[in-house]
Amino acid sequence: MANPVTELLLPAATDRFILLANHVLSSAPAATERLKAHAGRRLRVEVDNWRIPLPPPPPLTLRVTPAGLFETAGLPGEPDAAMPPELRLRVDAARPFEAARRVATGELPPVQIEGDVAFAADVNWVVGNVRWDIGGDLERVFGPLVAGGFSQVGDKLAQTARTLAEGAASVWRKP
Repeated sequence: MANPVTELLLPAATDRFILLANHVLSSAPAATERLKAHAGRRLRVEVDNWRIPLPPPPPLTLRVTPAGLFETAGLPGEPDAAMPPELRLRVDAARPFEAARRVATGELPPVQIEGDVAFAADVNWVVGNVRWDIGGDLERVFGPLVAGGFSQVGDKLAQTARTLAEGAASVWRKP
């Protein structure tokens, strides 16, 4: 039986994720140029080893647009919904606190990429080289003074999150 909350929240969260990914990509012209060569190709993002007591996120299939951005793909009713993607990205969620610590320090959690070699190489480059400039976005929206304050608060929160994640990861690790 489907959960109505999940049915409402999941599509909205997916749309917001894609908007954020496209925002980050559009600020890196080298990334969109690399992805333009793969327009129409599909990649599937999957989460492995989910251990959190919440439902795991379902696999997400994305299509590269002619602009080098992403859109959802493989939705029921689409002509190519049953076709396998050319690339799979599997994110390991076995150690969620370690993954949170990595994200808080600007690293990426472990990601395994499988599929077409050229597509994989370009997606791997994008994953390894493109970062969200949160401070720059805040400055564009709120101006440099307010953004500086937000940045300081964000730095303190990130430092606290890193400390908590490192502590939790040390407890979570298996001997």
